[in-house]
Amino acid sequence: MTSPSTEITTPAVIKRQVVAVGCILSVGSILIISINLLVVIALVLLIRKRGCQSWCFVLNLSIADILVGVAITGIATDALKGTTASMEKGICLLRMTFVIAPSAASILTMFLISLDRYIAIKLPLRYSQLMNNKMIAGTLVPVWLIAVTMAFSPCIFEPMQKEDYHNVCTFFSVIEPKIIIVLFCLFFFPLLSVFIYIYMDILKIACGHQKRIRAQLAGSRFLTSSRYWGHVKALRTVAMLVGCFTLCWCPFFVVCIVQASCPTCKLYDFLENHLWLLGLSNSLINPLVYACWQREIFAHIKVGLQWTDAPQTTRLSLR
Repeated sequence: MTSPSTEITTPAVIKRQVVAVGCILSVGSILIISINLLVVIALVLLIRKRGCQSWCFVLNLSIADILVGVAITGIATDALKGTTASMEKGICLLRMTFVIAPSAASILTMFLISLDRYIAIKLPLRYSQLMNNKMIAGTLVPVWLIAVTMAFSPCIFEPMQKEDYHNVCTFFSVIEPKIIIVLFCLFFFPLLSVFIYIYMDILKIACGHQKRIRAQLAGSRFLTSSRYWGHVKALRTVAMLVGCFTLCWCPFFVVCIVQASCPTCKLYDFLENHLWLLGLSNSLINPLVYACWQREIFAHIKVGLQWTDAPQTTRLSLR
């Protein structure tokens, strides 16, 4: 978060705008943490009850979003004071690292969720064999390694750091804008292209399968079709997630490209104070989409609320 340009605003206006952004960040961080925490509780109960390992990807998404909420609390606290944080370069880089890492992990996890649903529909007979505990762990660990590597890159490589840092800790004041914009765009747009390809292919498969369903008469085959359309329903939820993700983050990366192509445009304030907030809202939208579109999670959220509100003796009896 950065302060608006002093060329068009007075210090009093700047302070009010910074405080307003701090209020938005504070409310957003509280909502992100609390709602995702409810989803985590619901998913843990769901996994323990049904043993559906594919929910582990959704669980990882909620954990990453919780970390996003935790990471922005420090920025929100400084903004509420009406000033941008003033700190040493190394500490500022670490602060931005803890914001970038869970955000990147959240984006990569949504890619895994889409890929998981794609495999479930593309290879329904082999899905249960492919998606075992080892495979899930083998995909989640690289996600966090990639996210952490991306986040710590500015701390390790000096060319990615801003040379003229003036102890004002903002994203583009401590990290070299052009390099980080190029890296982010190389990370974002290939993933978005893969998302589009997956859903175009799934749409083609679903249309072909619907034609085959109409021709089926045997009762045993309807069971397979029912299971298949269960995967399609789950994919619809993932489509909502990806759609919201695109609407939240695409403006940020598009403007980043404009800024990289036009250094004199001075869009950093718009990026950090507005479009970045829009991107962060994706961590709040993700659990809301799952709670509204997936009845299993919504039902277990109610159970989780009853569990947290129940006295200790009632919890022991539930066990």
